[in-house]
Amino acid sequence: MPTYRFSTRTYNRRGFLRRAAVAGGGLAFSAYLPAWAQTVSGGVAPAIPTVSGDNITLTIARQTMMIDGRVFDAVGINGTVPAPLIRLKEGQRVRLNVVNRLAQDSSIHWHGLLVPAQQDGVPGISFPGIKPGANYLYEFPIIQNGTYWYHSHSGFQEQEGHYGPIIVDPADADPVAYDREHVIVLSDHSPLSPDAILRRLKVNPGHFNYQRQTLSGLLSGRDQSFKDRLDWGLMRMDPTDISDVTGSTYTYLINGHGPRDNWTALFTPGQRVRLRVINASSMTIFNVRIPGLRFTVVQADGQNVRPVDVDEFQIGVAETYDVIVTPAEDKAFTIVGEAIDRSGMARATLAPRAGMSAEVPALRKRPLATMTDMGMDMGMPDAAPRGIDPSAEQNPSVELGNAAAMPMQMDHSAMAGMDHSQMAGMNHGAGGHEMSMNMRDFANAPQVKRDPGVQTISPMPMDRTGEPGQGLSDVGHRVLVYRDLMALTRNPDVRAPSRSIDIHLTGNMERFMWSFDGAKMSDAHEPLPFTQGERVRINLINDTMMGHPIHIHGHFFELVTGHGDHAPRKHTVLVQPGGKVTWDFTADAVGDWAFHCHLLYHMHAGMMRVVSVRPRKDAA
Repeated sequence: MPTYRFSTRTYNRRGFLRRAAVAGGGLAFSAYLPAWAQTVSGGVAPAIPTVSGDNITLTIARQTMMIDGRVFDAVGINGTVPAPLIRLKEGQRVRLNVVNRLAQDSSIHWHGLLVPAQQDGVPGISFPGIKPGANYLYEFPIIQNGTYWYHSHSGFQEQEGHYGPIIVDPADADPVAYDREHVIVLSDHSPLSPDAILRRLKVNPGHFNYQRQTLSGLLSGRDQSFKDRLDWGLMRMDPTDISDVTGSTYTYLINGHGPRDNWTALFTPGQRVRLRVINASSMTIFNVRIPGLRFTVVQADGQNVRPVDVDEFQIGVAETYDVIVTPAEDKAFTIVGEAIDRSGMARATLAPRAGMSAEVPALRKRPLATMTDMGMDMGMPDAAPRGIDPSAEQNPSVELGNAAAMPMQMDHSAMAGMDHSQMAGMNHGAGGHEMSMNMRDFANAPQVKRDPGVQTISPMPMDRTGEPGQGLSDVGHRVLVYRDLMALTRNPDVRAPSRSIDIHLTGNMERFMWSFDGAKMSDAHEPLPFTQGERVRINLINDTMMGHPIHIHGHFFELVTGHGDHAPRKHTVLVQPGGKVTWDFTADAVGDWAFHCHLLYHMHAGMMRVVSVRPRKDAA
């Protein structure tokens, strides 16, 4: 008999219906509905507290928080989750005194802010951390503006609520005109401790996946065909394995409030409302939309972009997007942050008055991974994907002698060596040792460590920056893609890169092992070396079936998406499954910096390295 999983409780279907009938009436029945289906409005929720000025004190401590009427353990700052909004001004110098009231070491990383290496806040890399009962004084100049955020880089405190937004107002006039703004902090929270979550993932990586395919799905045609399911079964791959941690244990939050809380942001009809959207979750990629309103995207990762109109956008963990909405009608709208695997949603309301709510859309059909997500798509990319200007991009292969560095380049040598008749018989067991070499051919990835931690090597990774993301290709409206983004002003460094580096995102999903180039952080004894001022092209190649939001500390990079000297500048990029992302960056910040997947449990499992920028020999 099937069961239905709501939040952290499991109900037998027959017992569920019986209890609903006994209770009588829609009000009693609604108590058993998943949180995202509730339309209870609690009025206007309190705004995130704001701190500002040149001297700010932040106190980290354990606390509780109320989500959808339930009490959860949490780690907060100054008594709030999310932590207070830090509002700064470009050009100021700020002193942030961080007090640790936890029983464990703690830290704060200023995500996206360009600060000196010793102020970056990563224990073991840039500083030793903050001991229990101690304080640490961060001090640095503010040399940029935009929307950013901050979080712990110690243990799993980020999962427990140790995160907050940062807004840096520009020194000069803001190129974005707006009448009102709201900060939208997306996150995920669980009654399970982070250590318990990781233990369960290590024992069974599919522990939280309650959306596997069923016999009824096969018979109804909702899921894969029988042949496709047989092929995937023989490969021991699960196409529903989209997220490691799902709505079966997570409640998805907006500004610390659950879907039933119905956090509400106000507007006056006709106003240009700026929404500063921050994905501060630990493990959740969100698809964001407001049914009935279009977004105008004006900023990505704190950097201004040429305005682009879309109906929805996918936001990877640690990314930020600023959008403008202009609601003209005197009615409420629902802000939807749907988890990528569609196991739940964050929900809030945009309304002209307190106490209003709008219809909450049902969760859409959950996506299924495809052969493209395994880096095995035999089709050629579109000749002119949306947003790309082929004439604008320099050809790096001329300077670098590296054909693999070219965007949209397919590796035909891998294709020639593939025996398609064996594809259905690939065995991913025993750490991949019985797997056909079609999916484990190291010839095109010589730097990847050969061990059970590497389950697959994508034979044909494709540039997927022109695609909207998993599950969004057929939603019937326009979804933002990376190639839509163009910098508002010319990039500060437009030199051609002097060298190119391939970095493979690797893992074994059956063992919950994650790494770069097959080496987890604890086994990577040498940092990735760069010389101050050099211009380098990085090719991120995702050899896994999951998307990975990759973040580099201390730097911005320019995505190579065909926009030349107006390439979008970012600090985090979501590399789609089986996909490839190319970016150029200038190693202009001397010091040691973290470089990692921003899925918290992937980072802790090993998908992290140290980037070391060393002074030039001729530097004074």
